[in-house]
Amino acid sequence: MPEDRTTKSLLGAKLGSGGEIHQQSGPRTPGGPLTTNQGVPVGDNQNSLRIGSRGPTALEDFILREKITHFDHERIPERIVHARGSAAHGHFQVYESLSRLTRAAFLQKPSEKTPVFVRFSTVAGGAGSADTVRDVRGFAVKFYTSEGNFDLVGNNIPIFFIQDAVKFPDLIHAVKMEPDRGFPQAASAHDTFWDFASLMPESMHMLMWAMSDRAIPRSFRMMQGFGIHTFRLVNAKGESTFVKFHWRPVAGAASLLWDEAVKLAGADCDFHRRDLWDAIANGDFPEFELGIQAFDQATADGLGFDVLDPTKLIPEETVPVKMIGKMVLDRNPENFFAETEQVAFHPGHVVPGIDFSNDPLLQGRLHSYLDTQLSRLGGPNFHELPVNQPRCPMRNFQRDGLMRMARPSGRVAYEPNSLDPGGPREDPKRGFVSYPESIVGDKLRTRSPSFADHYTQARMFWQSMTDPEQRHIVAAFAFELGKVETAAIRQRMLGHLKHIHPQLLAGVADALGMAGQEAAIEPVVAPNSVAPSPALSLVRLAQPTLKGRVIGVLLTDGVDAGLIADLRETASANGARIAVVSPRIGGAADSDGHAIKVDHALASGPSVLFDAVVVAPSSAAATMLAGNVAAIDWVRDAFRHLKAIGYASGSEPLLVAAGIDLSADAGVVPLGGKRGDLKAFVAAAKQQRIWSREERSAEAD
Repeated sequence: MPEDRTTKSLLGAKLGSGGEIHQQSGPRTPGGPLTTNQGVPVGDNQNSLRIGSRGPTALEDFILREKITHFDHERIPERIVHARGSAAHGHFQVYESLSRLTRAAFLQKPSEKTPVFVRFSTVAGGAGSADTVRDVRGFAVKFYTSEGNFDLVGNNIPIFFIQDAVKFPDLIHAVKMEPDRGFPQAASAHDTFWDFASLMPESMHMLMWAMSDRAIPRSFRMMQGFGIHTFRLVNAKGESTFVKFHWRPVAGAASLLWDEAVKLAGADCDFHRRDLWDAIANGDFPEFELGIQAFDQATADGLGFDVLDPTKLIPEETVPVKMIGKMVLDRNPENFFAETEQVAFHPGHVVPGIDFSNDPLLQGRLHSYLDTQLSRLGGPNFHELPVNQPRCPMRNFQRDGLMRMARPSGRVAYEPNSLDPGGPREDPKRGFVSYPESIVGDKLRTRSPSFADHYTQARMFWQSMTDPEQRHIVAAFAFELGKVETAAIRQRMLGHLKHIHPQLLAGVADALGMAGQEAAIEPVVAPNSVAPSPALSLVRLAQPTLKGRVIGVLLTDGVDAGLIADLRETASANGARIAVVSPRIGGAADSDGHAIKVDHALASGPSVLFDAVVVAPSSAAATMLAGNVAAIDWVRDAFRHLKAIGYASGSEPLLVAAGIDLSADAGVVPLGGKRGDLKAFVAAAKQQRIWSREERSAEAD
């Protein structure tokens, strides 16, 4: 069959003799052809074998299976990706019956609580890496339904880097530690990742998300989640509806600033893990609403892109997200290894009423996840571990195998049989039935032309961001590419940024000192201009709330007793809590002589740990702290990180020493004398960030 340059050219790029990029099916290997482990030459390393250009992946694709199987077994027992995780137990309740869309039992009765186990994670780093690195976050939910386990295995970003699962090992090999030197750990700012990304135009949309503040979330509790792929809901009549899944934190989504994330990695590498644990332990249970975008084939056909393409999202302005239920996380694990580490998620764990689409990334995951669990958890009986067991009856004729814990009785281990009339039998009425989609097409390795537009949605994301978010994206690209040693890789990336938006290119090129040095790249499909999607902006979505936030209070002996009492009462009334920081961990005493429990010593409790701060030393101590570098940095960092700062009467010398103009910033709020009014401080803190402060700084630069 002749080479299909339209479909195969969607992946990879090759430098021409003049430095320009010509897209093609992948870089050639000078030393000979790419082969399988059996020495068979590989003709196409970019596309898995499927039935028709938009059809399902064929099980006979031995190249895909060998490649992913080898990848899945590279490390034991730590997960190759998503190694560092945190988890919690909880429950889910649907708001109203979804029988119109699906027969799934757990989506029918609002009165029914379905137990869940949720694991949040980073992707690139190992189990010992830091929480606050720039990375995608996993968001995996196991529903223990009355019809079996349903695993909604997604991320905090609604798209992915690649369109076909056959490229997943290459992506992870590129972003992981470089194999000759074993670093960098949990970081994408190095040559191999950006080399791969610059040769994969389909990654451009995901790179925009990864370079945004979405990749450094404030906490797992304040993070959106997405199912990524297009799935199907199937009702009792056999009618199918396409669906995309969304998780929304009730406390509101929020992110860190880059400088904040870097300092948190040093101050508390377990920041996200500790935050989730402490919130649940304190009774501040994280809540997430589950939403769906449900649409039919006609809607899919009119979107202008392919819903089977995992590098694309459906703007909420086009197909609104309907909230269908709420998940509450109310119990911490009792044993980290037995639960958080041994939980086994798999996109192929579905229940009747939920089915797959032909998304080629999803199709590969349906093989990969099961294969991974066989390696990590010792064999085919990982479903018998308590955290993985279904909460409904489980009966079949599977027997034996490594680590078998169940003890099935009787002589019959096959079906059909006549010797065990009371044994399990297939149930055509209640059992899982795949949606009978009609598939017609040749068996081939190719990519659908409908997957070819790699820049339009990346441009949409950029145009949907507010000014501060755009500044952060430019800074992230500049930092990451500034770590890349190979000039040609930086030039290729600049060539891609030019197609996303000239403003983005100009900002990054200027920061790198590489204006006019972008490589010439010819897109397979020229990007279009589309309307912005305001729902993509975290700043626009920010809720005026203190729920789930932590207010750091820097105090000393002699702190105003009335002020501290008012702070505690106000924080509690707004769903927040305070954490006390003092020069010494042993404790402090207020102005009435009452003991105050100290949560952090000043040396180990930097202001990056908190969402807003109050500076409340006694007048005498404020003068002393004005000469203390740690105290000055505590205040200065809070200001630099755009946090609301309340300050008690008499603490002005410390703020002045930190270089803060007390009259020029609405987010720096005097708390008055004894029992001062906290309303202005609360109003400022509810803004999450004082963005005008950053704007003034940007104008000064």
